[in-house]
Amino acid sequence: MTQRLHIVGGGMAGSEAAWQAAEAGIPVVIHEMRPKVETFAHRTGDLAEMVCSNSFRSDDHEQNAVGLLHWEMLQAGGLVMRQAYTHRLPAGGALAVDRDAFSAGVTQVLRDHPNVSVSDEEITELPEDGQWIFATGPLTSSALGAAIARETGADALAFFDAIAPIVYFDSIDMDVAWLQSRYDKGETEEERKAYINCPMTKPQYEAFIDALLAADKAAFHEGETAGYFDGCLPIEVMAERGRETLRHGPMKPIGLTNSHKPEEKAYAVVQLRRDNALGTLYNIVGFQTKMKYGAQTEVFRMIPGLEEAKFARLGGIHRNTFLNSPTLLDAQMRLRSKPNIRFAGQITGVEGYVESSAMGLAAGRMAAAEILGRPLPEIPQDTAHGALIHHITGGAEAKTFQPMNVNFGLFRPVDGLKGGRRGRKDRYKAYTDRAKAEWSGWLATQEVPA
Repeated sequence: MTQRLHIVGGGMAGSEAAWQAAEAGIPVVIHEMRPKVETFAHRTGDLAEMVCSNSFRSDDHEQNAVGLLHWEMLQAGGLVMRQAYTHRLPAGGALAVDRDAFSAGVTQVLRDHPNVSVSDEEITELPEDGQWIFATGPLTSSALGAAIARETGADALAFFDAIAPIVYFDSIDMDVAWLQSRYDKGETEEERKAYINCPMTKPQYEAFIDALLAADKAAFHEGETAGYFDGCLPIEVMAERGRETLRHGPMKPIGLTNSHKPEEKAYAVVQLRRDNALGTLYNIVGFQTKMKYGAQTEVFRMIPGLEEAKFARLGGIHRNTFLNSPTLLDAQMRLRSKPNIRFAGQITGVEGYVESSAMGLAAGRMAAAEILGRPLPEIPQDTAHGALIHHITGGAEAKTFQPMNVNFGLFRPVDGLKGGRRGRKDRYKAYTDRAKAEWSGWLATQEVPA
């Protein structure tokens, strides 16, 4: 009888790990404490629930490392990416999804799989035996976090992650706002108009920044510090770094032309991206925040076009925990002190839905191969998956280890290519070509899920 694989956490990483192992013929139990044990950020008990953005970011698999991860997961029969494409929404060059339909789809596929069962039992200790993958994500329960800290002999590292608000479309003034993707990017008219744009003059922008800086913010709990991940900074923290920071970040006006007043150039632009297939909900892009709820409604209604905005969800802030993986995990993503346990997803120190899913894919295949007694060749370092795994299991400096998105800076150079900005396009294409060849070769050594 094949040994059972236990996966703790039914988020992106846990769901993908379960799918990969189940497709390899391994009986899998997903231990997901929701909805029996709630978190402040989740709304449902569905698997792979999207808490923050509804975007898997760039889908360009030739010039972008995130898009390359999309491609690699699709080639490996990845469930998360298949469901993402099934429930895709127009978003220019990005891969955005209807978040509810997406998580419901992942949940249905896994619950219907003959090798998968789901338990709502909360796991609070690290097991001594059996094969386990812990993919509890950034909201690991306090009891389990304490157990991990006891085992590793070190406190879990932490940073703060913030959630952007969601607005009802019918409350947006489209006589002020207009539909356009930046630089009209997209292959279809729908994709070229995937974003709602709200323009600001310089006086409006200055007043907005003043209000943002003066707004009431959520207080930290005792013992917490504001160690934000730079890829997900609250807008008020960005504003504190300089009054022009937002105008060169999520509020940059470049690549956009106001269809109502094409001759006027906006000083700053707030973008909203569609959040569901019906087009009834839009999230404010890059507007993660730790402002208190009352302050949020006041400040965000200063944005032209959002004066009467109604919010389906306001922003929030939560503490994300992750391991110092370079010191704790081996190349197979196993806990060195308890090799029957693997970790996957954001808790390993990768950042983002895509990266979390990719680490779940790798951990699921690694665990399945170990259970089946079939040696799994090492994932090539020159693939996107391999670059991330190498980074978190030894490539990063342990003393300064921080959450990391996939990026071409993690890839080994390609000989003969010039550096600098001018050579970037050729260099990125060389990275992705090499990665695709290496990944295809690695998959060819295994039975790839149909």
